Amino acid sequence: MDNKNNIVLAQINTISGDVEYNKNKIIEHIKLAKEKKASLIVFPELCLLSYPMGDILGRYPSVAKKCLLALDEIKEYCDNISALVGYPEINNNKTGKPFYNSIALIQNKKITKIIRKSLLPNYQEHNDYRYFEPYRVDVESRIFELNGIKYGVIVCEDAWNDFEFFERNLYETDPVAIIAPKVDVILCCASSCTRAKKEQLKHNMMKTAARKYKVKYLYVNQVGAQDEIVYDGLSRMYNEEGNVCAMAKSYEEENYLLDLNSKTNPINPLPEGLELTLNSQKEFSLDHGPDLERTYKTIVLAIKDYFSKNGFKKAILGLSGGLDSTICAVLLADALGCQNVLGVSMPSKLTSNESKTDASILAHNLGINFIEIPIKDMHDLMADKFKNIFNNIEKKWDSRYTSSYTQDNIQARSRAMILWGIANEFERALPIATSDKSELYMGYATINGDMSGGYAPICDVVKTKLFALAKWMNEKRPIKNAIPKSIINKPPGAELAINPKTGKALLAEDALMPYEFLDEVIWRIENFNQSINDMMKIEFLYEKKNNVDKKVKIQWLEKFFKRLNAALYKWYIIPPGPIIDARSINKAEFRQPIISNIDYK
Repeated sequence: MDNKNNIVLAQINTISGDVEYNKNKIIEHIKLAKEKKASLIVFPELCLLSYPMGDILGRYPSVAKKCLLALDEIKEYCDNISALVGYPEINNNKTGKPFYNSIALIQNKKITKIIRKSLLPNYQEHNDYRYFEPYRVDVESRIFELNGIKYGVIVCEDAWNDFEFFERNLYETDPVAIIAPKVDVILCCASSCTRAKKEQLKHNMMKTAARKYKVKYLYVNQVGAQDEIVYDGLSRMYNEEGNVCAMAKSYEEENYLLDLNSKTNPINPLPEGLELTLNSQKEFSLDHGPDLERTYKTIVLAIKDYFSKNGFKKAILGLSGGLDSTICAVLLADALGCQNVLGVSMPSKLTSNESKTDASILAHNLGINFIEIPIKDMHDLMADKFKNIFNNIEKKWDSRYTSSYTQDNIQARSRAMILWGIANEFERALPIATSDKSELYMGYATINGDMSGGYAPICDVVKTKLFALAKWMNEKRPIKNAIPKSIINKPPGAELAINPKTGKALLAEDALMPYEFLDEVIWRIENFNQSINDMMKIEFLYEKKNNVDKKVKIQWLEKFFKRLNAALYKWYIIPPGPIIDARSINKAEFRQPIISNIDYK
């Protein structure tokens, strides 16, 4: 390699607000890049503070000063290498937001340029505009020359406003269009989280820009998880024809060395299946296959980082023998190691022998710790206690329900009490909430029951995708078929109540509607913002396979939105969990007022 063309994309995993930790990691990667004889190392956006920043700068503005001190230390290591390092710059003007989202170009132990972000996102999980002042597209500050090569720097959102690529633009300026014609290489410092279909959009956007302006396009991305947000890495380079000619690993830290002119740079693969969707249309599909490895890797990294960065080590979860807890157990075992996971079977009088057996077999197959704690005595004790309490209250209030969910919820809450009790007794242990996205939309989950925990790994994964994920993990994990087929084939049900029509345990689809229909309703709300009337005009995939009367369809849709409205407060109570889908009800992204009266038609 010719040294002047050697560039390192420093795909690093940082911690929000931990300037010391992030500084040390940056210095470590600069040292590695110098050993590799690189002329330039490029770090992700805001790497000294780390994304997402939340309200850290607003509540603790001194953190920005610590970043400046850290930059002074970092400069001392940039003697034979240039570096681009992201940090929050203090805005000393009397007007505007208190900070800039900036990139420092460090050369010969000095900051020679400061590049300030122009386009500030204020949607989904982003809240840049809350604290950062947008800066004009200053061409002079964004362009630098190194070894005869002209580089232009853009900062994440600066890349997302091509007037020809997007049907609707959020900003009046396209920094890429202004800078690209004047340079040989575009450098994009980013912190871009993973979502369903985002790789498709991002790839085509950067490919289009590289081809349109006949420039090399380098993109360096953060990796790692911070609460609900997961960054997938996949830093890369496109050549002047818009072809990927270098790509770092997905979901792993990497000090990735590339040669600007080489045709043999390593091109690591995308998560399996994503390459099949790069040019797919935006439509609902029950074929979740192309997104399963991305989903799996996203959740595993989310669990791993949430536990390690918060000081936890062990996970406790209820193993019901059902799909949701099964999926969570597999993901936890793969993220934390089977020795750090405890599955607890807590059968009640309604729990079938099949469910108890399935839970035990799953634990054995995964190699996780397992115990069985029957809850019949707890349930009976609490039921008797409540009976007396309710009878006394009824003398004061005349509004008692003729039937209620009290007996069902006693079971779920007894189980949560056991899990939290274990967590209180054993060091660095955290209980897991096992609710999935389909049931959260419907409020089909118990507060302080199955919703209770310190982390919710599958809260943004719909039920049909969970079935597909279970089959995928059985095929792709090193230990094949760890999940008993009886769990995958079993109709979902909480085994908390009896269906009066069948005399058997109530199934989830009996209480709700078919999951294939329900999940398409969710997708149409999140992706197309459709109302009941809109959906009545569309033939769902479920309808193409099943004869559904229009009266039944409208009943299902009205039921969906009625339950959604009643479930809003539960969305605020569920613990954090990773965002997976293109759109989400995760608190990091979406907040519908609990007190709201919307005509969903």
